[in-house]
Amino acid sequence: MSSIKIAGATVNQTPLDWSGNLNRITCAIEEAKKQGAEILCLPELAITGYGSEDLFLSYWFPKKALAQLELLLPHCEGITVAVGLPIRIQDKVYNCVAVIENAVVKGFVAKQFMAIDGVHYEFRWFTPWKANEVVEIEFQDQMVPLGDLTFQHKEIHYGFEICEDAWRGKLRPGYRLCDRKVDLIFNPSASHFAMGKTALRKELIEESSATFDCYYCYANLLGNEAGRMIFDGEILLAKSGKLLSRNKLLSFEDFQVKSFYLEPKTQDIAFINSKNEEFVQASSLALFDYMRKSRSTGFVLSLSGGADSSSIAILVAEMVKRGIGELGLEGFCKKAGIKNLPTSQHPEKELMKQILTTAYQGTKNSSDDTFSSAETLAESIGATFYHWEIDEEVKSYTAKIEKAIGRKLTWEQDDITLQNIQARTRSPIIWMLANINNALLLSTSNRSEGDVGYATMDGDTSGSISPIAAVDKFFILNWLSWAEKNLDRPGLAKVNSLQPTAELRPLERTQTDEKDLMPYAVIVEIEKLAIRDRRSPMDVYLILSEELKLEPDTLKDYIKKFFRLWSRNQWKRERLAPSFHLDEFNVDPKTWYRFPILSGGFAEELAQLEQL
Repeated sequence: MSSIKIAGATVNQTPLDWSGNLNRITCAIEEAKKQGAEILCLPELAITGYGSEDLFLSYWFPKKALAQLELLLPHCEGITVAVGLPIRIQDKVYNCVAVIENAVVKGFVAKQFMAIDGVHYEFRWFTPWKANEVVEIEFQDQMVPLGDLTFQHKEIHYGFEICEDAWRGKLRPGYRLCDRKVDLIFNPSASHFAMGKTALRKELIEESSATFDCYYCYANLLGNEAGRMIFDGEILLAKSGKLLSRNKLLSFEDFQVKSFYLEPKTQDIAFINSKNEEFVQASSLALFDYMRKSRSTGFVLSLSGGADSSSIAILVAEMVKRGIGELGLEGFCKKAGIKNLPTSQHPEKELMKQILTTAYQGTKNSSDDTFSSAETLAESIGATFYHWEIDEEVKSYTAKIEKAIGRKLTWEQDDITLQNIQARTRSPIIWMLANINNALLLSTSNRSEGDVGYATMDGDTSGSISPIAAVDKFFILNWLSWAEKNLDRPGLAKVNSLQPTAELRPLERTQTDEKDLMPYAVIVEIEKLAIRDRRSPMDVYLILSEELKLEPDTLKDYIKKFFRLWSRNQWKRERLAPSFHLDEFNVDPKTWYRFPILSGGFAEELAQLEQL
């Protein structure tokens, strides 16, 4: 067996990009052949892309996927290739892997368990296959087996668990494969990225190889495939409880191939990065894929000088830096669709000037500190920087309303109105800049603000994509301090010296975010229990009263405020721009946490807290 070489491959696919998807697969196959691999495993649904959503329900889409499979066959001469695609049988669609041996399809393995938690919604599209069941379907005028199959290659007996199949404990197909005495299990996956998840995946693969006493090979999709989910492109090999090989994750390349001889010795194991590093890796790749797949020329950002917008500016800068580092200057520009290649001695900054346009939109309530912070940061990364005042526009809107209602607006009576009009007034002009540049407008909302609605609809929530909406503000603040030192971003020094504030009230009112809400560190703890773990207000109080050093009445007030604001602001979360899934959970109602727009607002549950 030691003379046999196998490989896993990752590909960065896009729904409906039929020719591009096929080309990336064929390139991966050719690379696997060059590396001398005899069996290559590609990811789940690699032919169509995992994120094809309701396209899977149509009759024509799975049929087109089979036609693409036929086009793939000539490229599989002299190698065995496993590749994922959907297959429709009458009114049901199955998530399958086609096993091609020397240009002939030997069979289709069907997925037995559907992912239905968090960002996954597979039961909407696919029907789970029954264990031990095999049928035949017609393909190229031949009857081909489909179902719960295993295969033989020389002296290797191998089978498959498809992504979710491996996460089902004692029910998983691996136990039956072990009973059939397989030597090797492949796991073609579309496993979404979340910070810290690769450590869990490593544990699963090692335990699987030990439990089933076999080689276990895992291959995941790569990149921001369809807008929200990011795939890290992880390829793993383990044997008898020991990890033998792992590739470098979150590549800017179209594909990666990792090959290994089947022999139980350590080969090449890439380092598992910290959560801070994973965040910037995943976000920079996601931004790059979103920009190029949407055929945009770059990004526009309303740069306030505060933490949220500054973190996004750094992520774009890291996108350029890391993309050039991996693809080379010419390769990066070609893939990004940038025609004017930099000619200066500082190509990264020259590219940043093209790709990221920023604007500081001040009012009489803005401070010199935030302007200086924004200007310094933009200059340090090379972004185009504009600045203007919006007081005239705010005054115009305010005067019209005052005339209509017959009274003056005051901060004592109209606080929220006067704050919101400033944030909303910034939106039309920054959208103009995005339209002029054919660029994506970056929204600056974070998850903590999404929790409690501390954002202005059609103001700071305006945008084409919201890069940090799935991470909490406490994480962002700590990440910025880390980034200043570890990413060598001295332009963040002023940002990190400022107290987070919306700067929408007069300066003498000393507005800060945490004064308006509660400490961001507390919001994080409440949302983990209330949203991630789905705990009741009483459960949240009882748990946090043991964990946080807060006065009981203060903690109760924070919890009541969180739940009241959460229920009241679901309509805002419904309207947030698409965001990347980056953490273990998020509050996007389209992909993770559904909540009624109208509700009783936990009235009875919160009243119980008063009785303690």
